[in-house]
Amino acid sequence: MSFTNGNGRRNEAGPRLWADGLTLGYADGEVVHAVDLVIPDGKVTAIIGANACGKSTLLRGLARLLAPRRGVAYLDGKAIHTMRTQQVARELGMLPQSPGAPDGITVRDLVARGRYPHQGLFRQWTRADEEAVEAALGATDTAALADRRVQDLSGGQRQRVWVAMALAQDTDLLLLDEPTSYLDISHQIELLDLLADLNRERGKTIVAVLHDLNLACRYAHRVVAMKDGRIYAEGEPDEVVTPENVREVFGLECEVIPDPLTGTPMVVPRGRHAPARSAV
Repeated sequence: MSFTNGNGRRNEAGPRLWADGLTLGYADGEVVHAVDLVIPDGKVTAIIGANACGKSTLLRGLARLLAPRRGVAYLDGKAIHTMRTQQVARELGMLPQSPGAPDGITVRDLVARGRYPHQGLFRQWTRADEEAVEAALGATDTAALADRRVQDLSGGQRQRVWVAMALAQDTDLLLLDEPTSYLDISHQIELLDLLADLNRERGKTIVAVLHDLNLACRYAHRVVAMKDGRIYAEGEPDEVVTPENVREVFGLECEVIPDPLTGTPMVVPRGRHAPARSAV
């Protein structure tokens, strides 16, 4: 698989972010095995799979947070692990799982850190930076928390603040690892609606690891299902989220019916105690 020309530069007809034979792991062994994956530009991609299947590790490799053992992740035709941190941060925003904040930092100061990639020796804080921070606070409904310490917030509030920091970074590529964690259902929908708006109105490319299959189907243009560190299936939601694939990937017996609001696939688990349907 190649989207670069002979000089190693990006082929303009190719995607911005993609992986070629990407193998990733930690000290205790490999987790992701020889993955080929193309992230479609201007679309929302959801990565799904059972716990410990490699979803988060794959996202870390795509974001340059984890160096590959073999293979390459490419950003704009360049091997991302060879690029400077600030260079990557200007193009790609990443919200990891369970990020940590310095003790005593306020919400506004944490969100403002999303603007650091845009600073430099000859470019200091500007009105545009301030406006980006305020817009991110407003979009995530955290403006009222701006002067509070992050450590004093609830889990759901902290998660929205971290999303605000990623939004303040204002990149065209946004990678989020379980962004709906700790959020109640109302804030889950608000956040995913926000991501959908960013995609539709600003053309942002978004990749999110999601646990809720029904929300993944509702909001994503493309779904990538992982099993045992490999891609088991990928495609449009109705191609990937089928009873057979859910059984193989999650070990769950289910029915898949159309979502009554969107028509996208909706998983209905059977469970051991599901009542039998009455005869009609």
